Amino acid sequence: MKIHEYQAKELLRKYGVVTPRGIPCFSVDEAVKAAEELGGPIWVVKAQIHAGGRGKGGGVKLAKSLDEVKTVADQILGMQLVTHQTGPEGQKVRRLLIEEGADIQHEYYVAALTDRATQKIAMMASSEGGMDIEEVAAKTPEKIIKVFVDPLVGLTDAQATELAKGIGIPDGSMAQAVETFKKLYTCYMETDASLAEINPLIHEGNGNIKALDAKFNFDSNALYRHPEIVEFRDLDEEDADEIEASKYDLAYISLDGNIGCLVNGAGLAMATMDTIKLFGAEPANFLDVGGGATTEKVTEAFKIMLKNPKVKGILVNIFGGIMRCDTIATGVVAAAKEVNLSVPLVVRMKGTNEDLGKSILAESGLPIISADSMAEAATKIVAAVK
Repeated sequence: MKIHEYQAKELLRKYGVVTPRGIPCFSVDEAVKAAEELGGPIWVVKAQIHAGGRGKGGGVKLAKSLDEVKTVADQILGMQLVTHQTGPEGQKVRRLLIEEGADIQHEYYVAALTDRATQKIAMMASSEGGMDIEEVAAKTPEKIIKVFVDPLVGLTDAQATELAKGIGIPDGSMAQAVETFKKLYTCYMETDASLAEINPLIHEGNGNIKALDAKFNFDSNALYRHPEIVEFRDLDEEDADEIEASKYDLAYISLDGNIGCLVNGAGLAMATMDTIKLFGAEPANFLDVGGGATTEKVTEAFKIMLKNPKVKGILVNIFGGIMRCDTIATGVVAAAKEVNLSVPLVVRMKGTNEDLGKSILAESGLPIISADSMAEAATKIVAAVK
């Protein structure tokens, strides 16, 4: 789960991280009132979407008068903002953040994320923060400093100091930077985040260290512990089909291909998508119906897949371990009849009650194409679609 920048900063402030003063807004009038309330000679009008690169896309602008705030807010609010993270279709801007200006002397980068290789928390920092951090990571990775934190110990003063010195924080601001890194780490751990990023972290002329922008992702499996974070969820920023799928406990992610996939088990789903690509086509979705799929869940899965106009065929790939093949077969037949399936359907199933499941498919009277192996299933669905 992702949240907006202004929500991320609200979290950071709870943990003592200094941020600019800002007010979220949903209309141009609210933007002007926010600027009046903040006061000052300069404001920043920032689009709020769940994607980075907003500045380069025209979603972050300076305003030096209230009239400029009004003009810029009117330009940004409602625009279809295209960044390197939104894809060519962009994302509609429905929220703004009006923020006070900052005296930026230098921009840094700092983030906390889980490193599965070491089973520790990676704290990363760079002296080259700002809009081009991806380019820094790709071309000059030596400019990114990392320390690995044992979650049983936490980020130590020595590690935080290593980061601060490594990215060139001035001596006079060293103590504040160390405290900021430790507070960021604590926030990351206590909110069950999967990513907590400040980019840029700035050094102001008065020596203050401040989070000018922030990005958080959260482990969805831990959200039951954080109802206050769930309240931050913005459904307008999420895929409508993925939201619908979650109502039926289906793990669904939209992709760009034309072959819908219905699989039980995340690992098998990934392997199925890889096999489709190996045979020259592209999957239209990731869809894991889980080990307890019912006829209703399978039917809803078909409906969700077929909402996508790109889908020209469906591949069902089932391993009957916990899930019985006859249960899936019954669900597939019921779903195909209910949705009046008009695209090719290939079904491959192995495991518990496999023969019974195949009999149900064969006796359904539907033009279902059977396959015994993943390679055969992929070959048949790719050929059927072409």
